[in-house]
Order: sequence, then structure tokens, then C-alpha cells
Amino acid sequence: MNTLRLNAQQGQDIVTAADLLQQGKLVAVPTETVYGLAADASNPSAVSGIFTAKGRPANHPLIVHLHAITAMTNWAKDIPAAAWQLAEAFWPGPLTLLLPKADHVSPVITGGLNSIGLRMPAHPALLQVLQLNQLAVAAPSANRYKKLSPTSAEQVLAGLHGRIDAVLDGGECEHGVESTIVDLTGEPIRIVRAGPITASQLQAVLKTTVLQPQQHQAQVPGNVDAHYQPNTPLRCLDSAQLHALLLEQPSNIAVLHLNALPTAQAGIICKQMPTDAAGYASQLYRQLYQADKLGVTAIWCELPPQGEAWLAVHDRLRRAQHSAY
Repeated sequence: MNTLRLNAQQGQDIVTAADLLQQGKLVAVPTETVYGLAADASNPSAVSGIFTAKGRPANHPLIVHLHAITAMTNWAKDIPAAAWQLAEAFWPGPLTLLLPKADHVSPVITGGLNSIGLRMPAHPALLQVLQLNQLAVAAPSANRYKKLSPTSAEQVLAGLHGRIDAVLDGGECEHGVESTIVDLTGEPIRIVRAGPITASQLQAVLKTTVLQPQQHQAQVPGNVDAHYQPNTPLRCLDSAQLHALLLEQPSNIAVLHLNALPTAQAGIICKQMPTDAAGYASQLYRQLYQADKLGVTAIWCELPPQGEAWLAVHDRLRRAQHSAY
């Protein structure tokens, strides 16, 4: 299969992407978080193709992307007031609402669960695609299973060229990490995947406590222990550990760092990361992808600060670190 590269700046290519989806094809689409691999959510056969293309287990649930807030009622039932409050406050945007699924929703989408993740994406190109025919698409990240999530069309093609029908090139993704998932299927309300929207922001809207457990067993997208991994082994280190190991004069490694490093030495390729959480998150997968292409034997990453704003970054680094470490 030859994967077609479409340009999100071209109106006809937006129409082509929408037409391909309605035909049951797989199209990688830009979102404000990462690129998603989209299929028409009303077509279980098309949705099944996502799992084949990604090599993803069929019991892993998918997030459905909607063209409008009102479309929630097409996919979920018993929708609590809190869901409407959060949708009004944060949609379109990087927040996924976990809700009781409507009776007609295929288990192919939900991984056999009774809940469904819904969100309305903020990327203008994807919204145009969805709004053309009032489409809803199931769309996990457009990568091979457990590999780095793509934040550019180039990254999509590096992993999925020949396995999908098209990619709609909408440039670099804004946030660079996957959406926050908030579970609204019971009480108390809780975050089950850290992302750009924090518990404090949710609480400010809901005027009630939103939990964010560090460990949980919720079966949601991106919640396997090893995930978001570059091909090159990644090792995460605090500043003291990193500086101590650099003094041993290693070679053929890439270093993603925040603080000043000892004098540069041959065989080490350094990249300074943004010091703010949002900037760091937007660059994380991109820089890991670039480091992967260098042919180094290892990637060392200096751990960023702690704090609520950094929870999504720490979550992705923990899952991306090579098991040998």
C-alpha cells in the first residue's frame, strides 16, 4: 500500500481525508496533542484495521473524537452534569471524558468495556474533517504499538508508511503528549491518564475534588507499563546521577538535559530541553525521535522537576524508559 500524504492547508485534501474515512480507510490525522490514526467510529470493520496497522491488542480501548459537544449523546448514556461542564470549559481541547457507553457502541471501540472515551479535538484541520460529514472517528496515536507517539507527519510515515491509506499533514502538534483522561463513570471523579489539563483546572470548573492517583488499574489508552518508547534504550537520571555518569566520559550517547552540563566531550550529543512543563512536553517525543535517528547506543534524559504541571511528562518518561534500567 502506498500511503498518500495530504496537505491540511489544501481544502481539497481535507475533503479527500473525510472521503477516505467514510470509505472505511485509515487516515492519520493531526490533533493538538499527537497525531491520531483515525477510522470511522461507526464502522467496526474499519476500526478493527487500526489494531492491525498498529499491532495493538484488540482489548485496548480507543478514544472517539467528535465534531461537536452535542455529539456526546450519540456515543454515551447516563451522561452526568459534570461531563457537560467540562466539555463546555475545555472542548475543543486535550481532555478525554470517560463515560458509560451507549448501548449500540461496538466493543471493538471499547475493548469490551462498558465505558467509552470521548473528546472534541482542537486542531482546525481535524475539526474540518469531522464537521464535513458530522463524522466521529476512533483515533489512538498513529504509531506502532508501544513506540513513540508521533507529533509530525514525518514521524507517522516513519512508523506506518505502507500500513495506512493516508496521512493528513497538519504540521507539528501543539501539546506533544496525549490528552488528559478523566473518569466520570463513578465517584469520586478522577484522572486516569495525566495530560495537558491538570486536576486543579478541572476542580476550578467542577468546584469539587478531582483525584489523581499515582497508581491505578484503570484500563485506558496509554496505560501499559512500557509505552511511548524510542528504539534506542532510554535512561532517565536525576541531575546528580547524570553529572556523575558524564564524568566517566561515555561515548556514542545522546543527552536531553535541563541544567548546564560539564564541558562537552566527543561522542556525546546534547540537546537542552525547555524549562517549562508545557514547552518540555511539546518537545519530548520530537527530541526522542530525533535522538533515535542519530545512531547512538543510548539516550540519557535528565529528569525534570516534580509538581502537578509535570505529571504528564514524568508519566511518559517512566513508561518510555528501557526496562534494563
